[in-house]
Amino acid sequence: MAPPLLLLKDVRLTFGGRPLLDGAEISVSAGERLGLVGRNGSGKSTLLKIAAGLVEADGGSRFVQPGATIRYLPQEPDLSGFATTRAYVEGGLAPGDDEHRASYLLMALGLTGEEAPATLSGGEARRAALARTLAPEPDILLLDEPTNHLDLPAIEWLEAELRNSRSALVLISHDRRFLETLTRATLWLDRGRTRKLDKGFGVFEAWRDEQLAQEELDRHKLDRQIEREKDWLRYGVTARRKRNMGRLRALDDLREKRRTQRKAQGSVQLTVTEGSTSGALVVEAKNVSKAYDDRPIVADFSTRIARGDRIGLVGANGAGKTTLLNLITGALAPDEGVIRIGANVEIATLDQKRASLDPSTTLREALTHGRGDTVEVGGQTKHVVSYMKDFLFGPEQAGSPLSALSGGERGRLLLARALAQPSNLLVLDEPTNDLDLETLDLLQEMIGEYPGTVILVSHDRDFLDRTVDAVIASEGDGRWQEYAGGYADMVNQRGRGVDARGPAAQQGLGRTKGAASPSAQPAARKKLSFKDQHALETLPKRIQTLEAEIAKLAAKLADPQLYAKDPKAFAKTSDDLAKAEAEKAASEERWLELEMMREELAG
Repeated sequence: MAPPLLLLKDVRLTFGGRPLLDGAEISVSAGERLGLVGRNGSGKSTLLKIAAGLVEADGGSRFVQPGATIRYLPQEPDLSGFATTRAYVEGGLAPGDDEHRASYLLMALGLTGEEAPATLSGGEARRAALARTLAPEPDILLLDEPTNHLDLPAIEWLEAELRNSRSALVLISHDRRFLETLTRATLWLDRGRTRKLDKGFGVFEAWRDEQLAQEELDRHKLDRQIEREKDWLRYGVTARRKRNMGRLRALDDLREKRRTQRKAQGSVQLTVTEGSTSGALVVEAKNVSKAYDDRPIVADFSTRIARGDRIGLVGANGAGKTTLLNLITGALAPDEGVIRIGANVEIATLDQKRASLDPSTTLREALTHGRGDTVEVGGQTKHVVSYMKDFLFGPEQAGSPLSALSGGERGRLLLARALAQPSNLLVLDEPTNDLDLETLDLLQEMIGEYPGTVILVSHDRDFLDRTVDAVIASEGDGRWQEYAGGYADMVNQRGRGVDARGPAAQQGLGRTKGAASPSAQPAARKKLSFKDQHALETLPKRIQTLEAEIAKLAAKLADPQLYAKDPKAFAKTSDDLAKAEAEKAASEERWLELEMMREELAG
């Protein structure tokens, strides 16, 4: 196995009086694709910061291979101190890095490079930070929620860019489809410790459930063992009239083990408060249009939404999803056409922008709306602290101001408020923001069991596939088209994913196949860099060497006796073959990209 470029061992860190990390470990080798997963608050971001050298642990060790380069993408990038996005991105380059790649990434992500950081939206700041992180083409990329604030075209572009990258990858994300596509191994951070699965995220959740089930079985066995020892103490000691001190000590050890055994964190309990039954027709839109500053947002749109429907709205940022959502629910009047809301429709809304959260309000006041200590949920009265526990808030947080909550906690609070409202139409605008995977699972189950109608906006492809039975997609110029099924079904019917808007669309942002085209390189580029020219000349020889090595390894594996004679040699040979094939594929891809670039510049 190749030596690690980055190695964390026995990392320990106490935060707020409790152990956040308690023996966590990470090992990253060249070309490795590792997903770092765990509950919100488990310490994933902190562990990634320790890996990046930005936070010092209380104990443990950190080793970086001399000469290895690491780039880290934070959840909340800081662009202060830079006059433009171009200055910010180029500020992350080291001597010898290709400045043209910085220009290419800015353009591919829909930025000109001249934007003032103070004027950027959350999504634009995230795109600039991605360009700064990816531009140096480091040995290791540490990415903390890289899809946050990105729309579907940008997510699919980034997915393709990372898939074709030669950098090793450690990725934190709550986007299942993104994790499944990019990871080849999964690191689970749970109760301060890490466990590694040498397979991608696609099989992680089944493996995790098996691990937790085994833990529960072991805990049950330990409880029964304690009971047996207690019975012996009650009856065996008395009968023999002497104490077996060894068994007493063993019982004390068992009790201590049981006391210190950390159970898995509880699950969110999602209960929705059902309103009265709506009529069969929930919403009908006929030839609805809406424009701003002469730009059509919705043009001649018609639909019928019946009781029990699950509808997803998809489109690039700025396409008008929230406007269409407000039109459908009657919150916004159309310029033309008619919106008819059915009988007895009671709407509960999850606010995407968190605008309904006053930072100075306490958690208790936010859930009770400042009225007493109880909440009406599902037709029953619950104490607010009990309801808080359903969403993984501790009793001590009841008086905490909302400004002290993390992004994930704010997301859970918004869900708690929305689900406590009596409703038969649930309107969810980006409900997956900042939610961990376990909470997403429960939200999906709740939507499936909800007896009313659901309309949601989301950039999470997996979440859409699991929750909706129809998708309304932006087709550009205010046109919206309805497709049966989830997001994957829409792609199959449409032949492509969601289209990008504006400058991003002109740069090919949102392609679902392959990386961005080399032809998207800046027009100002006149010749290949020295680094690119050297690669163009040396890669064919390297590819030939790899082909010979692959043939040699394959011949060795063809020996039917190898595994029986030397299983370790068989495993090492298989591993070497996989690495050689991966390097050959990456080398061929890079050579083709450079050759096309050379031909274009020569032309």
